Amino acid sequence: MDSKIEIKVTIPKNGDKVVHSVRPGHATSPSPSSQPSQSSDGRRRRQGQGYGHGEGEGQRNRGREGQHAGRLIDFMPFKKWVPWMIPGFVLVNIFLFMITMYINNCPKNSKKCVGSFLGRFSFQPFKENPLLGPSSSTLEKMGALEVSKVVKSRQAWRMISCIWLHAGVFHILANMLSLLFIGIRLEQEFGFVRIGMLYLIAGFGGSILSSLFIQTGISVGASGALFGFLGSMLSELITNWTIYSNKFAALLTLVLVIVINLAMGILPHVDNFAHIGGFISGFLLGFVFLIRPQFGYVSQKKVPPGYIAPSRKPKHKTYQYVLWVCSLILLIAGFAIGLVLLLRGVNLNEHCSWCHYMSCIPTPLWSCKNRQVYCQSTEFGKSLNLTCISNGKSEIYPLTEENTSQVQQLCSKLCG
Repeated sequence: MDSKIEIKVTIPKNGDKVVHSVRPGHATSPSPSSQPSQSSDGRRRRQGQGYGHGEGEGQRNRGREGQHAGRLIDFMPFKKWVPWMIPGFVLVNIFLFMITMYINNCPKNSKKCVGSFLGRFSFQPFKENPLLGPSSSTLEKMGALEVSKVVKSRQAWRMISCIWLHAGVFHILANMLSLLFIGIRLEQEFGFVRIGMLYLIAGFGGSILSSLFIQTGISVGASGALFGFLGSMLSELITNWTIYSNKFAALLTLVLVIVINLAMGILPHVDNFAHIGGFISGFLLGFVFLIRPQFGYVSQKKVPPGYIAPSRKPKHKTYQYVLWVCSLILLIAGFAIGLVLLLRGVNLNEHCSWCHYMSCIPTPLWSCKNRQVYCQSTEFGKSLNLTCISNGKSEIYPLTEENTSQVQQLCSKLCG
């Protein structure tokens, strides 16, 4: 991801009229090295010529000028932040995954658990969850994105809570490594406020698009927010185009990484709509949050005392303002329309016959269709008797509470 993007700093050549030193009792001159200077005892002399104490004073003056010029050229044009929020996000995600596994308590609900030596932290059977994680019913309790609960029960908070949950060890490991790799660099460059808002809003945008296309099952993971970071990096490169030196190499590298990651989303059981929604949200947010001032504007604010800048530069270019306004309008309109359609229960697959291919493309190696299973259920006091219609298997389970997601999970395990 890191393409070693460097800020382009132009160092003025000798004689360029960039800044001129102004000392008390002297006028500004276009070429200080060719003009006579005044020594402390009032005698006129050329620069670099003189005797005794006059020459020493001239050298000290030139030394001070060199230090001022060095400070003018060798400065950091943009502030570097100390990253703490992204590592904090990683710790929060890991902590919530451990809480989820504790609540899951596989030995209590399943006969065969992976890693049984871990006790109640052991994982669900591979057949049920190949990612080494909890059951879908546990994730649903913890706040996974379930469209029926968002629409019918008005539990819109699930669209944010789902980005802090993960389906398994492999899932959280991949996401947290990506978050550290991408997020720390962004937080160093732009600070925790902008990057934190970008993370949450992009994750929310991914949840909106996912809910409009995938309305069965549950969805968890920080992938939408991570793709928001990728989208913001692309828009940041575009809107701050003039300050980068190796811009085309950075652009090609970034586009290649984005294409590869989006292509991975066509595999089954991967919510690529959350990736796409997060990427689009992050791309628009990058024009809003990650806009940088021109280098000329920053450099003139760093001019040391005793120097004057030749002309005042505007803070941003016109195209940056245009992109900022257009992106903000598109972002607000997109979120508003998406939420209205979602709360009305609209399924966009009914209006787009080919859109499902953006999330999964069937091949001879895998199928994109979810196999439907049906069970007949009968309640006996605090027990639930399930019978799978397809294979005739029957099993009695303790009925702790009415939970449609848990019954569906038990049915899938029985018919599998």
